[in-house]
Amino acid sequence: MRLLFALGFSLFASSVAAMPGEPILQSNFEQNEQQFNILSGCSLQKDVVKSGIRALSCGRGASSLISRQPLAELGLLELWVKPENAYTSYRINILTSPSIRIDSVWQQVGLIETQAGSTDFIAHRISIDDPGRKYIRLDIESSNGAVVIDDVVVDRILLDTALQKNEQKIISGILDQLKQNRNYEVQAESFRTLGKNYAAQLESQRQYLEYANAIYSSITFVLASSERNKMSNPMAYASFRTILADTKRVASPLQQARLNSMVKPFGDLVTATLNVVSAGTYSAFAEPFKSFLAATFDKSNYENADLSRKDRKFAEENGLKIYENAERFLNELERELVQVSTLDQDLQQMAKMVELFRKDLDKHLRNYLQHAGLARTQENYGRVMSKEESIRANIIDEVALNVTNKAQSYLASENMTSTNNTELVQYLLKTREQLEALQEFKERFNQITASSITFYEKFERSVAPEQNPFTDAKDKAAWEQHAKKARAYIQQSKEAFSKAYM
Repeated sequence: MRLLFALGFSLFASSVAAMPGEPILQSNFEQNEQQFNILSGCSLQKDVVKSGIRALSCGRGASSLISRQPLAELGLLELWVKPENAYTSYRINILTSPSIRIDSVWQQVGLIETQAGSTDFIAHRISIDDPGRKYIRLDIESSNGAVVIDDVVVDRILLDTALQKNEQKIISGILDQLKQNRNYEVQAESFRTLGKNYAAQLESQRQYLEYANAIYSSITFVLASSERNKMSNPMAYASFRTILADTKRVASPLQQARLNSMVKPFGDLVTATLNVVSAGTYSAFAEPFKSFLAATFDKSNYENADLSRKDRKFAEENGLKIYENAERFLNELERELVQVSTLDQDLQQMAKMVELFRKDLDKHLRNYLQHAGLARTQENYGRVMSKEESIRANIIDEVALNVTNKAQSYLASENMTSTNNTELVQYLLKTREQLEALQEFKERFNQITASSITFYEKFERSVAPEQNPFTDAKDKAAWEQHAKKARAYIQQSKEAFSKAYM
């Protein structure tokens, strides 16, 4: 708090209100729209940015920044962070407070932690369900290097989160009145509201499951990854095809058969079919292929081979050059394959994350129905997930009525016993537990979307023209041809993803 006092910032007391469809707060740290005051450790810089011409660089150790104005409402925070090097790890503590006085109490509402390993911009998304006119503060701790922060956005809180907050208030109110021994009959209306809001969360769970299913089966991802993968296939490039043709010219029939076997995993030159290339496929091919070339163009080999004088002379004059070209090309291709392998690993991790999310949420939904007095059957699950709105509405009404009736059943007797009191409290606590469990899935879905937009960012950078690794003009042109298709695929996928899930 001494930092706040020492800096003596003149922060306005007026709140930031967002228009419908607009973010509550948005800053990419451009000079004319700075939304944060730097408390310590950070500075604006132009060298590394995600968008625009400036970003915030926060040095190794502790840094802190605070919104210049209190936010009228809080919701979903999104920000992008880039570690300085592969050894840099960081931790961002998100806090809120209604004031910035020296004695103000700051409440932690979120925490971001990332281990060392990446040097790319990484998206983070986290819900801040702390309503009211409050300032937001980011405390950053980085180890083994600085971090760059850019494109900070706070979007409006979602309706289902607001409903959940309302439910928690209702339950807390009921419990408070029970403790005060007030007339229990007055709780009937609260129970009806609780039942309706509990049932309304079924729709949120259905939507999250549908989103997860759609992301998991997204053919756009597959198309983009497949087109991107072709860019690391050696048979897509003229240099490699020329090397193969020159090698076959001086190879024996047995050597030609061996060469065909070596390149078969990459596809078929005759049909122009390119297969997906993995890092394992490449590593199993590269060194044996270079050894094969060295042996094929060794003088002892081609002098004793049944070759024409012209082919023998060709081998003598061009063997070393062909080997050097092959080594250069394979080194360039390896740099390309590293990028593709990284993207594939990210995609596989995302698929595992989404699959686990689906399984866990599926289980939670069945438990949620069971708490509302419905059996954990596939029939009831199917009613929740039905494409027919009328079917979904029926089960929502049924769940709402069951929760209301269950709570009211403990108030049925004119003189409520201590046993009924205990059972009601236990039921309300269990209901609150079911509702609070939904928050975990909201945050996990935020992680999925953050991983997705991070993947898009890395993918786009990997196919940028300046990433072309080849020196041969024909190879460069072939890479660019595939890159254009990949850019189109990923742009379509990115736009569709943002429209559907963001």
